[in-house]
Amino acid sequence: MGTPAVELVFSTRNNSQQAQITTTATEEHEQLPEYIGHKYTHSNCVRNTSTLNVANPKVRSRRRSSITYSGCLIDSTTISVGLLGLFRATVRRKLVNFSGWLLPIQYKEAIAVSHQHTRNFASIFDVGHMMQTRVQGKDAGEFLESLTTCDLKKLKDGGATLTVFTNENGGILDDLIITKDKDDQYFLVSNAGRREEDTQLLLLQAENFKRENKTIDLEFLDPLEQGLIALQGPMASTALQPLLKIDLSKLRFMNSVITDVLGITVRISRCGYTGEDGFEISIPEIKARDLVEEILENPEVKLAGLGARDSLRLEAGLCLYGHDIDHNVTPVEAALNWLLAKRRRTEGNFPGAQRILSQIKLGTTKKRIGLILGQGPPAREGANILTPEGERVGTVTSGTPSPTLGRPIAMGYVPPDLAQSGQGILVEIRGKTYKATVTKMPFVKTKYYTAK
Repeated sequence: MGTPAVELVFSTRNNSQQAQITTTATEEHEQLPEYIGHKYTHSNCVRNTSTLNVANPKVRSRRRSSITYSGCLIDSTTISVGLLGLFRATVRRKLVNFSGWLLPIQYKEAIAVSHQHTRNFASIFDVGHMMQTRVQGKDAGEFLESLTTCDLKKLKDGGATLTVFTNENGGILDDLIITKDKDDQYFLVSNAGRREEDTQLLLLQAENFKRENKTIDLEFLDPLEQGLIALQGPMASTALQPLLKIDLSKLRFMNSVITDVLGITVRISRCGYTGEDGFEISIPEIKARDLVEEILENPEVKLAGLGARDSLRLEAGLCLYGHDIDHNVTPVEAALNWLLAKRRRTEGNFPGAQRILSQIKLGTTKKRIGLILGQGPPAREGANILTPEGERVGTVTSGTPSPTLGRPIAMGYVPPDLAQSGQGILVEIRGKTYKATVTKMPFVKTKYYTAK
């Protein structure tokens, strides 16, 4: 019996014209309407039915004394289509539902080909589904430190840091990048899949600060109005520089600048999720398509999807929230001790500090490791990790064939005594066991730009 057709009815925010298409899958879509540069949402998704109605997102704004909240708090049932999902209708692409967004998993080329193009040249990724937040006010730094493990006092203006929200048991609630514009102005990028949880976390803590007469202003940027584009690869700077007046050679890894491009103000951050040099550009959605078109004029730049982004980040040894880290895993267990700033360890005043500091001193019962397999199938999430004698001791959290190494790689958790680099181990895949070796991460050397 075939899969029932699903009718998607789209309407744009700026155009009353509608387009209808029929596809044969609820989660994967080969073709979508030729409306470029718009994002679409459906707010009344009913699973197991054949019709999805598309409407504008709900936008809420509210202000209370010294605390303001504005922007788009998208309901968890909303599905949106990212900018590049509808970009260049003549380009074949495959879309998947990722955290409530229909995003390209790949374009015409195979994922491995797109992956290698990023490693050797440059690729553009649509990451506008990610949560962008502005935090302002005289107590903004204290506010953010009360939720994370980073040292914002040490961070210079324009600098950025990777950090984590932690709970009272030391578990990771999300990983995010915080950029410090000034002592009282910060910019956050966090995971789309944690939008609802992160929003509530920030709002509740803001209320706590308000009760202490502290000033915090939160602005949740509407992802349908403010896009985020990642340009990654060794040719990223060469492709972007002609469009800018600033000198990108002076912008180092994990630093950010606000500048103009195509006559509009944007934020350019030298960071990414691939292990390569590159940039994330926060830009009003109305100009995002134009910028992508301009960059793609360079023949060494191509569009890339989530499939290549995932294999690139895994080669770089970077965690994916909800897979390699979650609320039950501490930074110490995840081998992310470097996210625990020295001053914060001394002060011990971040959520979950008691357990985390105890683990640093006494050790943990599990640790995140990297695995390289020999010939054979890749070890996917959920695969069992076994001792050489066949005892089950852990689980794979991410795994993929490595286009760069030509061998399967994976991450997972095992007891600390089995986590030493070079340790032989077994992985169970579809009922068969395969040899693997514990290895240091990243699997592929990173090439972040440090201007040295």
